[in-house]
Formats: sequence, structure tokens, C-alpha cells
Amino acid sequence: MGAFSPELRKNHFYALISTSDGQLLFLVNMLSKMKHGTRVGSRIAEVHNGSSLFTGDAGQGESNIRRWIIENDWLEAIVALPLNMFYNTGIATYVWVLTNRKPEHRKGKVQLIDATQWFKPLRKNLGKKNCELADQDIQRICDAFLAFEETEQSKIFPNAALGYWKVTVERPLRLKGIDPERAYTAKEIKALKESAERPPAEASAKAGADDAPAVISKIHKKGMAADPLRGLFAATIRGKGVVVECEPDPDLRDTEQVPLLEEGGIEAFLRREVLPHAADAWYVPDSVKTGYEISFTRYFYKPQPLRTLDEIRADILALERETEGLLEEIIGTGGTDR
Repeated sequence: MGAFSPELRKNHFYALISTSDGQLLFLVNMLSKMKHGTRVGSRIAEVHNGSSLFTGDAGQGESNIRRWIIENDWLEAIVALPLNMFYNTGIATYVWVLTNRKPEHRKGKVQLIDATQWFKPLRKNLGKKNCELADQDIQRICDAFLAFEETEQSKIFPNAALGYWKVTVERPLRLKGIDPERAYTAKEIKALKESAERPPAEASAKAGADDAPAVISKIHKKGMAADPLRGLFAATIRGKGVVVECEPDPDLRDTEQVPLLEEGGIEAFLRREVLPHAADAWYVPDSVKTGYEISFTRYFYKPQPLRTLDEIRADILALERETEGLLEEIIGTGGTDR
């Protein structure tokens, strides 16, 4: 712990990293040694495997480190290297480039460079290493980095484009034969779960299962405003309009990843993507966690064009011609009936 700055020790995120993968911890250690009091600051370049880009869920150590780096605007670029670059391993590798003195035109942005196709084959393999970066490949990477332009191999994103909110989405517990106009205590709900009949799964997926009302866990006093997206539902109990909270069903609990740049935020996303399929769903504001991940596959994937029907038809006809008469050759002709 002595190697880390007080700010890092205060965040405690380094203690939550998997003990089997310490490369992000090593990066944090390097970042803690950056020079902040000089004009040029510090620049760091490290080679990592792909796990640093995406391991760790929102709120976990790896994601928190990425969040800390990106929200401090230290991540300048990540370069995807060719496969089989290193001896005896074929895993994908990436160069992380970080600085605490970004030029003005790079501030608030991250550049991703796909250099996986820029390499020189080796004349003889060294284990799994079958390629290397030639001088022209290194120059090409440097040129793409310095140009800082959108190309097929270079993508530029605002920092927030790499982040998301992880949101827990709840659905009400529905049980047959319960009183829909009273609130149940936690003890009563536990007993009901063991004794009361649940509707079929397909019925639970529908918001208005008449024979299986939602279990009410709390009835709010007068003055509380209904807010269905946050689990506060308007209801009529004994002829009076009230606001109630429902017991969530753990079997129907789900999570959603909402981009930080989602127009309208979490609620707009849920209205568009969740409520059309589950009108009684709500989210738990206290459950919202911010995560960051970097997916080269998402940004650089090039789908293969589908074959035309004429090409598929030609292949089928060619296969039929090739196998014509094959069955007769295998079983023989004029065999005896059995």
C-alpha cells in the first residue's frame, strides 16, 4: 500500500481485483508515479492482454480502475496489436497509452487503433509467434496516432461513450388467492412464497394477470406521488386512491446496461426497451452502478456479406450432382427385400 498515493488508497478499488490478473494493478501503480507538477507531465505505454478492456462488472475493481482512468481523462489511445506477436501465446494484445497532459484537441476523447493487420510474417515461427512489427508498420501506427483522425483503422470516441449504467429491473411478485388490497409483512410474504400458487411463467410475463395479483409490501401515506418507473404504483384500496410498493419477484429480476450517452438517460431507455415488454417493471435507483468497458469487436467488427440466393442454389445443385448415384453404390441395386 505504501507505493500508492493517498488518493488511490482512499478509493480502495485496487483490493478488489482478481488475484489471477494483476496487470491493471500494475498500471495503477505506474499512474500513481506520474509527474503532475511539470509542464510536460508523464506519458505511459503498457502492453496488456484483452482482459483489461472488459473484465469486471460495473462497480467491481477492474471496471472502477477503467472508470478512474477515463474520468480523469488520462486514457489517450489503445492500439490493438496483431495476433501471435509474442512467443508461445496467441492471445490478443493491446498497447495502452496514457498521459496526464493531453493536447487540447484530444481532451475528453479516446482513440482506438486497429493495427491487427499491420505486420510482417516471420520466415520461421518461434513457438506461436509468427509475425512482427516491421519499421513501416510501427511508422503506420505512429502516423495514425498523431493524425488523430477517423479512418477504417482509427476510431475516436468521447470518454462517456465507453461507459454505461448497470440498472437492476424488478417485476412484482404475483401469487394466486391473495388479498390485493392489503400490505403483507416480510414474514407473511415468506410464508406465502412457500404456500401460495404462482401463475405460469407465461402469465407472469404479462403485466395484468387477473387471477394472480401483485403482492403489496407497503402502502404509502397520503401525499406520496406515484412514480411507476421507481416502483411507486397508483392503486385503489377500499375505494381510496393510494400509492403502493410491490414485493419484487427474484425470479423475474433482470439487469440492463444503459449507455451513459443515452438520450433521456435511464428512464428513456427503460420506456423504449423494457416497458413495451413488461409494463409493470421498475428500476431501483440505489442499484445503479457506473461501469466502463472497451470493446474493439463492437467498433471494428466487419460482418461478412451474405451470399446471394443464386450462389446458394448453385452450391446445392452442385452437391446434388456430386452425390447422385452415391446411395445406389453404397447399398447396391436390385437388393433383396426384407
